[in-house]
This record gives sequence, structure tokens and C-alpha cells, in this order.
Amino acid sequence: MSALGRWLANHVPADEAEAVHLARTRSLVADAADSPWSRELPLHLTGSALVVHPPTGRVLLRWHEHLGRYLHVGGHGDPGESDPYAVALREATEETGLEDLVPFPGPEPLLVQVAVVSVPERRKERAHEHADLRFLLSTSTPELAVPEKPQAVLVWRSVAEARSEVGNDGLGACLDRVGLLLAGLGGNADR
Repeated sequence: MSALGRWLANHVPADEAEAVHLARTRSLVADAADSPWSRELPLHLTGSALVVHPPTGRVLLRWHEHLGRYLHVGGHGDPGESDPYAVALREATEETGLEDLVPFPGPEPLLVQVAVVSVPERRKERAHEHADLRFLLSTSTPELAVPEKPQAVLVWRSVAEARSEVGNDGLGACLDRVGLLLAGLGGNADR
């Protein structure tokens, strides 16, 4: 079984909404087995990450100009990539400049959420959906985070602050899970 297949087979959804998203993602992979990452599909895979700094309980958010809001880091697989964790790690490193990213809470990567999200139309791209596989990464050097481009501002927020900024969509539910993990490990998830 492929890395992607293992991630999807082993993931347990946290609620009914995520169960629906997971089922859609599994169907996508079954129907487009050779190319579920293809941006030509109206629903395609992406890999992303929430980056945390456990000692302070903060999470890193990135400004997404196209969507006009702060979100997590991540994106599309490059040609030849098929492991969503590898995509998430590469994208997180590229978008933050952080070279010390490791799985959180570790030592093995944790697929914390599968979410299908709508992406609005823009200049060269029609409206579509991402089947986003979200992982957790941590850094011990938050001060070294640097945006990949000036308009992709990076900010560190407490989980509560981040939660209030992103609202009640799937990312909010993901942040709730991150807060519980940080609190369980002694991090300051509510600061």
C-alpha cells in the first residue's frame, strides 16, 4: 500500500463532517489513482501543516492574499510527489524558511485532519476544491520564520487567537485539536 493509502486507511475522523470529507477523499484517490494530485481535477489533493511552537503554545499562520485571510501553510504536490506528509513538510519549509520542522507531537507524523475546502475562482484558475491532508509540525526556532514573499505575512498566535481569526470552518476544528494536544503536553495552548 502507498503512503497515501496508509494515511487515508488509518485516519479516524473526529466528527461527522470530517467523516464526509474523508469519504470524498478516499473516493477521489480510488477514482483517480494515478493522479489525485492533478490540478486539472475539480477536487484534488493538497498537503498542509499547522506549525506549532510547543513551549509557548503558539501556532504559525500565513496570510493568503487570494483568500484574504490567515490560514495554515501547505499546498499542491510537485510532479512525482505522492506522500502527503512529504508535500506538507516541503511546503511548510518553503513557506516559512524554518529548517528544523519535525512531526508533532512526534516522533511519527500525525495526520490531524482531512478537510475538503472550496477555493474560489481567480485569474487563471477556475473554482475548485482541495482535499487537504493536514499534519502537525513543530519548530524550536520560531524567531527564524521568514515569509517566502512579502505579501505572505507570517504571524504567531496562541491557539485561542488563531481560532478566533479563522472562524468555525474546518481549520477552526483542527485548531481545537491542536489546542488539546498542546495542553496535554504542557504547552500554553490558551495564551
